[in-house]
Amino acid sequence: MKIKEGFLIRKVGEQAVVVSVGDATNIFNGMIRLNATGEFLWNRIIDGADREELVDALVSEYEVDREKAGEDVDKFIAILSKPGIIEE
Repeated sequence: MKIKEGFLIRKVGEQAVVVSVGDATNIFNGMIRLNATGEFLWNRIIDGADREELVDALVSEYEVDREKAGEDVDKFIAILSKPGIIEE
């Protein structure tokens, strides 16, 4: 999976937000606030991680059980997929 071109993460104060630029504003014109976990996952997707690698990263970083990590990753992917921010 990968982030489509034109979607960036920016800091507004202490808050990480996803914004669209250029042609991506035709797909999504707004912003999504990310908590620390969302920012962590976003950065792993930028690095090329797939779903299983995201789950592994959450388990390792946050010491959460694998089932909960999988649920959280699936929710995050769904949030980014709905407006077309990521592609498989």
